[in-house]
Formats: sequence, C-alpha cells, structure tokens
Amino acid sequence: MGDPRQNDWEIINDLAVGPQIHRIIRERIVSTDLLPGMRLSEAELAKSYNISRQPVREAFIKLADQGLVEVRPQRGTYVRKISVAAVLDARFVREAIESDIASFVAQEPDDQFLERLEQLIVEQKKAEKGDADAFLKLDHEFHHCLAEAAGKTYAWKVVEDVRAQLDRVRYLSYFQFPMEEIIAQHVRIVSAITSKNPEAASEAMREHLREILHTLPDISRSRAELFDDVDFTSSP
Repeated sequence: MGDPRQNDWEIINDLAVGPQIHRIIRERIVSTDLLPGMRLSEAELAKSYNISRQPVREAFIKLADQGLVEVRPQRGTYVRKISVAAVLDARFVREAIESDIASFVAQEPDDQFLERLEQLIVEQKKAEKGDADAFLKLDHEFHHCLAEAAGKTYAWKVVEDVRAQLDRVRYLSYFQFPMEEIIAQHVRIVSAITSKNPEAASEAMREHLREILHTLPDISRSRAELFDDVDFTSSP
C-alpha cells in the first residue's frame, strides 16, 4: 500500500476523524493510488495516520456502501473494480437532478453566484493540464455551486452518494481525453444561466453529463484491468 500523501497528515485532526479518513481513502481509490484488488489493512491505515482503528472501520463501511471496497469476512477489505453498471446509474441520477438544478437557477440567477461560476472556469483553465486532482476538485465545486445556488441541499447529497464510481472514470478520462471540451460545456451552461434561459441551461447540463457515455467505452477497454463488467449493449 502506498504511503499517505504528505498533505493528508495536515488534514487529520481530533475532530470528525471518521469523515476525514473516509474522504482520504476515497480520494486515493478514485485517483488509482489504491488499485482494484488491493487489500486494505485497517491496522496499517490506522497506524499510518496515527489514529485508532475505529474511524478506519467506519470509513470501510461507508466505502463499501458506495461500492468502492468489498469487505470479505475472515479475509479482509479489498478495493473493488469499477462497475460500468454503477457508473451508468450514477450518470442517470446526476442528469435527472442537475439538469433541473441548472433550469432552476437560470430563472433568476444571482450576480455573485455567476461571478463565482466564471471564476471557477478561469481556475479550471489553469488546471487543465498537469493536475488532475485540482481540475476534478474544481469541476466538483462548479456543480456544487449550482446546487447551493438552487438551495437543493438534499438533492446534492443524493448526487454525492452516487458519484463515487463515476469519479473514478472521470479521473481516468483526464489522462486520455482533452479537458477543453469539458470546460467548453461549463461555459455553455453558464452562458445559458446568464441569459436566464432555463431550457437551454437544462439542455447544456444534459449534454455535459452525457459526455461520459462517449468516453466510457474507450476508457474501459484501454484500462480493462480496472473494470469488472464491460457491457454497453443496454441503454443508460
């Protein structure tokens, strides 16, 4: 198992250790720092981060619920392969929720909110090449900003709960496909919202979230060792 990232040491503190260690392990799985099939040791992780085993155990339970790890009784906890079916399901849920969010905020957008979206796009362009972690965090913040502007806290929680497998594919896509189009799609979403065009905003978001349908087949074939069910015969 790879060593914890340097900044992880700065993140762990005495408050809410469970959610923090969950986030750290989740990010290491998404970024392929922890590869499918790798056995995760509760004791080793606890020792690495200088914490008790209980928050690691809690993190494993949540990661299992998200389909990122598999807890095998008497054998251990293992990183799961990426499920194509789970990716397609997550994409479907995100489109249903976030297209409506885009439509909602386009009805009466706030100037400060629009400025924040524009700034995020500027930052995405800077992180476009060479920093997958930064780019994907900015992409996540872009979508979160929309949900916050719409006041859809529960809807965003649903998105957060289903996006784990999707994030793994999106991380891989950063290295195989140009991010210019993703940024251009964000620009189209913001343009539609700025124009107070709910229908156009919704359609722009749908187009954006369907991008993975075009990239997923190539990614799963080129990194077949990371996937467990490559089958695109059914419609998402």
